[in-house]
This record gives sequence, structure tokens and C-alpha cells, in this order.
Amino acid sequence: MSIATITSKGQTTIPKEIRELLNLRPGDRINFMIEADGRVYIEPLSVKVEELSGILHNPGRIPVSIEQMNEAIEHCGGSLR
Repeated sequence: MSIATITSKGQTTIPKEIRELLNLRPGDRINFMIEADGRVYIEPLSVKVEELSGILHNPGRIPVSIEQMNEAIEHCGGSLR
């Protein structure tokens, strides 16, 4: 169990054990989610570039050039310019 104290300004320090578990670093942002039963959950909002590696990888997908992407956008009525 990790325990923290709230200061008179409403601030607290997230215990080291929790920071390590959530991989939190100075400057990271967190979200507090309140469930209907009153439980509160903490969710890190900062996502490191390294954590995004491979999330869009699809082995069967054919690579598309920037020109092809721009053409598709213009075809749909949008523009990158």
C-alpha cells in the first residue's frame, strides 16, 4: 500500500512505487477518472514516442507515398496546403 499526504495547497507527491509502475517522469500529465462507486483511477496522459513504435504496423498493408496521400485528401475535398 502506498500512502501520500495532501498539503494545505491541495498538492501531493505520488509515491515512488506508483510513479515507477505508471512510468511517470517529471513533466508528465495524468488524468484522474472517478467511477460511479467513488473509486478514483490515475491514467498517464503522456505518451513517449518509443511507446508508439509499431502501433500502425500492418504486415499486409502496401506502403503509400506522400503524393498518394495528398491525392486522396484532395479527392475527398480536403487539402494539406
